[in-house]
Amino acid sequence: MSDNSTKAKKSAVVLLSGGLDSMVTAALALEQGFAIHAVTIDYGQRHRRELEAARRIAKQLNVARHIELQMDMRAIGGSALTDLMDVPKDGVGDSIPVTYVPARNLIFLSVCVAAAEAAGASDVFIGVNALDYSGYPDCRPEFISSFAETARLGTKSGVEGEAFVIHAPLQEMTKADIARECVRLGLEPSNSWSCYDPTEDGLACGLCDSCRLRKKGFAEAGLTDSTAYAD
Repeated sequence: MSDNSTKAKKSAVVLLSGGLDSMVTAALALEQGFAIHAVTIDYGQRHRRELEAARRIAKQLNVARHIELQMDMRAIGGSALTDLMDVPKDGVGDSIPVTYVPARNLIFLSVCVAAAEAAGASDVFIGVNALDYSGYPDCRPEFISSFAETARLGTKSGVEGEAFVIHAPLQEMTKADIARECVRLGLEPSNSWSCYDPTEDGLACGLCDSCRLRKKGFAEAGLTDSTAYAD
């Protein structure tokens, strides 16, 4: 990747989960010339390997700052990612799956806007996708545009005329498109982590929605995913 010196660069906050989409989004923000303030949230997720992945990605991209916050959502529950429920392994369905975490992106974007306001930044990047995804409502374009208006109304920066721009560069991409961008940007796929239910020996399960969508994307793009899968 190119030099990430913060001199004369605008800052942007990137929600960096450690997944493929967030890795590509952070690299795209860097490519656009932003100094990256990455925000990673430990919300008690069962797939904790994505936190390690976020650290690897932040190091690879030489971000200006990497903020790690703890926000244990296990006390709230309501999701197979934070509660004692089985992660579905029977394929991507038509309804919102139990891996949906209640209001996750609403909460996380609010945290990112707070970080941006504190840093004097007006640009926030999030790697949501509304084509090849599990149907989560907080990944849809109408949510993103609605949130931008909420951020304008609910912050000092917003009411004083400095509106926040919520960038969702992967919004209309397929997973194949995202896989191609990963390779084009010179990123190592296995530095990211997508699996919701890793095996005891540390492999991606290969069967959860997230694994299926990721594998489908690389296969359709004709590219190799260096991630090790159990299935």
